[in-house]
Amino acid sequence: QVQLVESGGGLVQTGGSLRLSCTVSVKIFSLNTMAWYRQAPGKQRELVARMTSAGTTNYADSVKGRFTISRDNAKNTVNLQMNSLKFEDTAVYYCNVWNRGLQYWGQGTQVTVSS
Repeated sequence: QVQLVESGGGLVQTGGSLRLSCTVSVKIFSLNTMAWYRQAPGKQRELVARMTSAGTTNYADSVKGRFTISRDNAKNTVNLQMNSLKFEDTAVYYCNVWNRGLQYWGQGTQVTVSS
């Protein structure tokens, strides 16, 4: 069983920055993939950024050049640095990992970007 706890969400103005962190209950170097998803009101959950165990990353087109996913093996965290935030980035952001064939989700953290 893997537990994920997100933090760092909040209210920010357009153009501002936020850093989300996901604390993982197992050693993150053992995970297959780590990712951030988001879900805006009335919309489906979508992939924002993903990192494999090898360090390969991929991003949604809408966030490329603005968001960066990273990991801190010492702290067992998966992070999402979000810069140049836009109103349309407003959503609940979820941490997601795959471990030994099973998928796990965090409880989500709200990010609200005011225009």
